[in-house]
Amino acid sequence: MMNVIAMPTPSCFLSGTFIQYAWDSTSLGYLKTCPRLYYYHMICGYISKDESIHLRFGGEYHSAIQDFENHRANGLQHEDALRETIRSLLKRIKDWDPDTSTKAGTYKNPGTLVQLVVDYFDNYRENAAKTIILENGRPAVELSFRFALDFGPTAHPETQYLLCGHLDRVVTINENVFVIDHKTTITTLGDYWFNQFAPNNQMTLYTFAGKVVMDMEVKGVVIEGAQIGLEKFTSRFVRGFTYRSDDLIDEWLNDLEYHLNAAEAFAEAGHWPMNDMSCDKYGGCRFRDVCSKNPSVREHYLKSDFIQLPEDERWNPLKSR
Repeated sequence: MMNVIAMPTPSCFLSGTFIQYAWDSTSLGYLKTCPRLYYYHMICGYISKDESIHLRFGGEYHSAIQDFENHRANGLQHEDALRETIRSLLKRIKDWDPDTSTKAGTYKNPGTLVQLVVDYFDNYRENAAKTIILENGRPAVELSFRFALDFGPTAHPETQYLLCGHLDRVVTINENVFVIDHKTTITTLGDYWFNQFAPNNQMTLYTFAGKVVMDMEVKGVVIEGAQIGLEKFTSRFVRGFTYRSDDLIDEWLNDLEYHLNAAEAFAEAGHWPMNDMSCDKYGGCRFRDVCSKNPSVREHYLKSDFIQLPEDERWNPLKSR
């Protein structure tokens, strides 16, 4: 039997530089929010100590939905597909032991994860969103994409920028095509929560990517909000629609060139300026306390308050799921 050797994922940076050439919504979001935030996370690899809980919870939630859709596409009925999905989920998380004394661990742990998955499929048993089946017979879930733009770093004209990412699910609703994106939250799912997605970097990119990947007219993104329940509180699920016209996508792409040119300039100069107008946004930047300290002592606070990931474990848009 031949052993398959996993090849390392290539760097998203040009060799010997900090010029990023492969971008996804996450890394681009860091850059747009604050170049200093981008530097600390993408280049230095710092994450907060509870960030791994959020990443694990979200990743397992997405994987469970993908498993269920695959089982349904292979002919299993709802209950059988759910049973197999939960069985696989329990195997994957049997050694996951988040710290439930933290706020993140209280809401995001194996118990709340399994309950949320069960509640999700109970809620959407009668589902108006029909998953598109691809030509290979597989459902259009967790679709990885990677495609080139028609421009690249000015100092490296032989290179084109790449847009990368993963589409949670592509569906039809009343004969219109949408990308579905799954979001978990502890926040009440109301208009205020859904308003954050228009305008929104990630949703515009996903609509554009859906058009490219599916070669279809994609109307926009359906945000499937899942509010995590605790004890007597039942999980809640609400769908919100955010639309993107071709004009809005063209505007986003035009702006993108300016943002990537700026990122190249920051990398060439070795300087990522702080955007101090973003420090209090989204509940406060994770690095806010660090940036409030004198520059000479910031490294000390980064080392003591954050985890610095090895290079091969840092966020990389080229990593496949």
